[in-house]
Order: sequence, then structure tokens, then C-alpha cells
Amino acid sequence: MNDDNVVTIDQARDFLKLNKEGAKFTAANKQERNSWIAKTLDKFGYFKCRKKEKTIVKNYIKEMTGLSKMQIKKLIWRKRKFGVINYDSGKRHRFARKYNPADIALLIKTDNSHNRLSGPATKEILVREYGIFHKKEYENIKDISVSHLYNLRSTRQYISHSLTIQKTNAIKVLIGQRMKPDNHGMPGFLRVDTVHQGDLDKEKGVYHINIVDEVTQWEIIGCVEKISELYLLPLLADLLEQFPFVIINFHSDNGSEYINRKVAKMLNKMMIKQTKSRARQHNDNALAEGKNNGAIRKNMGYRFIGKEYAPVINDFYKKFFNPYLNYHRPCGYATITIDKKGKEKKKYDTYQMPYERLKSLPDAEKYLKPEITFSMLDEAAYAQSDNEFGQKMQDKKVELFNSFKTSKLQFPTIFLSRAPVTI
Repeated sequence: MNDDNVVTIDQARDFLKLNKEGAKFTAANKQERNSWIAKTLDKFGYFKCRKKEKTIVKNYIKEMTGLSKMQIKKLIWRKRKFGVINYDSGKRHRFARKYNPADIALLIKTDNSHNRLSGPATKEILVREYGIFHKKEYENIKDISVSHLYNLRSTRQYISHSLTIQKTNAIKVLIGQRMKPDNHGMPGFLRVDTVHQGDLDKEKGVYHINIVDEVTQWEIIGCVEKISELYLLPLLADLLEQFPFVIINFHSDNGSEYINRKVAKMLNKMMIKQTKSRARQHNDNALAEGKNNGAIRKNMGYRFIGKEYAPVINDFYKKFFNPYLNYHRPCGYATITIDKKGKEKKKYDTYQMPYERLKSLPDAEKYLKPEITFSMLDEAAYAQSDNEFGQKMQDKKVELFNSFKTSKLQFPTIFLSRAPVTI
């Protein structure tokens, strides 16, 4: 194609508007195509053009050659750096292969004879074959490094003839279903996680069990000495009993404290579906993990607490802290919008108490357990104001921390004394 009459930016712009028949530049090879692109860049003075003019030139080249924007950008970069656009054949300088197919065949023979030993053990056999048993064919491969030996084991020749190659089998635990639960806007879909209260002198601290409802953010926390079945099962049953609505789903990570036959049997007896987080999906249990910091760590801290204090901590949770979280501490609830690109955006513009959130659900009464009514829950929710109950909870927390042996635990003074606030 002869485009000698197109010599200005304005002519190129007009050509792009009028080229409805799809005229193209046809080149015999890449060298001729690159030569035409270099000539076109020089003709329009591309590197002295303004930004909008450069866009017109690139669109002109794209229209004529059919190349992508990224390909054109790379060719222009070569022109700027080297002054010419050379054809890149794709050939690279490579080191000569030291180990040929005959050497790989000797490695296959060795691995098949010994059921594929470890790399260092295999190398020792190769060295002995040459050094002790004087087999000349092992002269080259005896010098192979252990790391490169594994490279040869991944070649197509080795895989085709080796008798012992086998992929690692994933461990499959049939307890719980690997999925992210879909709550359909109903309460009763719980997320559970464990928080450890540190170690001291090789002694384990208490464990906090945090259970959060996905829809209402109703949160029940318990404390246990150990996460073995003997201690954990009774606590889980008690924590699930504290929820005012029917439990539908129990979701946890893949920790053995929850993924075991005893917990599965208990949940199955209560007709609760058990699910577990998927691999490489960190958001599956993010709600409980976020509450670990906002509720437990913020109030209980990070310092070691001995396991002998688990009963009194659990009693504090049940009588004061859990009612405070659900009746007097507001939580943020997201409004989800979808933009033009189909991407979900969450805006936390609604703040309610979990109890108020539960009551605001359509036909909320049908989710409650048979023996519980909203009138019963109202008595607990509105007996004291939020500030009054919050102050009461803080006072009980100070009493709790004062009951610990501070000489060993060394808690911050903020937990050990509270000065009265004057206005």
C-alpha cells in the first residue's frame, strides 16, 4: 500500500475517520513491517509530537498493521532506544546441555532399581557406580548436584520411563463441607474462631471461643482451659444454647478443635450443618477474625492468663460481657452496591445493636427458639441504658482482673484501677 500522500497528523486523523473499507498495510515479513513502522514514526515526527498527536499516530499504525497497543508500544520503545526497529527472532544465548538423554537414562535406571531414594542418597550411588565399580558411563552424571538431580527428574524423558514417580496425595477429611455458607438474609449462620491468651514459662494460657452470627453479628464468647474435647464440647453446647434464635450452620476454619468426630456428632444431633473454610480463601471466616480483635483483644488484652481462671472468665462473659455486646454495643452493617463494572462495594452506613438488627428482620419472630419471645429479650435489653450497662461491665471487668495474681501476670494499671470520672 502506498501512503505517501498521508504526511501530516491531520491527514492521519481524517484517514482514520474515512477508512471504513478497512484498508491495511500488507507486508511480506516482519522485517518489512517494522521498517514501515519506523518510516512512519520518522515521517510524522512522533517523538516531537504532543500527547494527543502521538495517540493519533499509534492509532494509525494500529489500523494499518492490525497490531495491538502493547505490541506497538514495544516497537516504539525499540525505535526510541536503538534508532531502528530490528526483527527479534526470539533466539537467546543458552548454555550447552551438560547432561544428555543417556545420563537421564542412567538416573532412571538408578531410581527404578532403588524405588527413588532421596537426592543425596541417589548421588552417592552414582558416585559409587563410577568410583568403586568402574562403570565408565557414569563418569558425567556422577558430578551432578543434588538440586539439579531434581531438575532432571522433572524432564519428560524421566516422567515417561520412571516407575516410582507419584504426586503427593492431598489429605481428605470428610468432616464438614468445604464451602462459604450462603445465609439468604437469615440469622443462624455462625462463624467460630479460637483466640489463645498466650504462653508463660512453657505454660499455656486460656482459650477464648468466639462465635458470631453472620447476619445480625450476635456474638457469644466463652473461655476454656484447653481446647481438647473434654473441655471444649460442654462449652460449645453452652455457647450455642445462649443464642436466642435457631442455629442453622456452624462454620469454622480447618483446626482440629472443631473438625473432629465428637464436634460433628454433637452438631449433627442438634441438626446443625457444619462447614469449613476453603483453601486460599481468607475471607471465608473473616467476620469472626475481625471480632477477635474488636471484642476479645480490646477488652482482654494480649498478656498471659493462666488456665485456672477460665471458669471465672467464662462466668464474666455469660453474665456481663455477652449481654453488653448484643444489647448495648452497636455494630456496623454494610450496604452493598454494584457499580457499572459489576464490582461490589460495601459502605458501612448503618449502626445498630445486634438485638435491634435481629428485631428489624422481616418476620423476625419465626427465627427465635420456641421457648424465647421478644418480650423476654426486651426485658434484658432495656433494663438499663447503654452507658449504665457499659459502666457495669467495665467495673466487673476490673474486679475480674483484680482477682488474678498480678505478681505473675503483670496486667496494665488500666485494668487494675479505675478512677471515677467527674464532669
